[in-house]
Amino acid sequence: MLLATAALISACADGVGEPEPVAAPVAAPSVAVEGAPAATGSADVLAVSASGAPGAYTFSVTVGSPDSGCQRFADWWEVLSEDGELLYRRILLHSHVDEQPFTRSGGPVPIDPAETVLVRAHMSTEGYGVSVMRGSVEAGFEPAQTPAGFAGELASEAPLPQDCAF
Repeated sequence: MLLATAALISACADGVGEPEPVAAPVAAPSVAVEGAPAATGSADVLAVSASGAPGAYTFSVTVGSPDSGCQRFADWWEVLSEDGELLYRRILLHSHVDEQPFTRSGGPVPIDPAETVLVRAHMSTEGYGVSVMRGSVEAGFEPAQTPAGFAGELASEAPLPQDCAF
């Protein structure tokens, strides 16, 4: 079940449409871990950082993908529980041909600071990427693997991209 509303916000680098910072009475640590880029031809998560407050974290996710325009691009990244429940999906509204890797933020992600989650990206043509990150806001994120087909049914669950701007 999707607990967050659709993240149909602009993915432009100029910050237009980016979410407002999460106001938090107690700031959570911001954690980022770099993963090695995979030469897989898929959309791969290379780094994740999170900030905010319990139940309302903003995630910044760095994705590397072989975008070639609207016919082939990274169209979203998402946060999942360890059992494959979709917690949040950040829709990307255009290709990033000239910006690789790229980082986009989204939220609020409704988790507790110690809750372990998976962050993965999706390519419009190839599906889910091979390189994912696993971790928590409290402990940080590190590269991980998921079994083949893990939570593959989510590729057809809303929210989904409606179009590609460029």
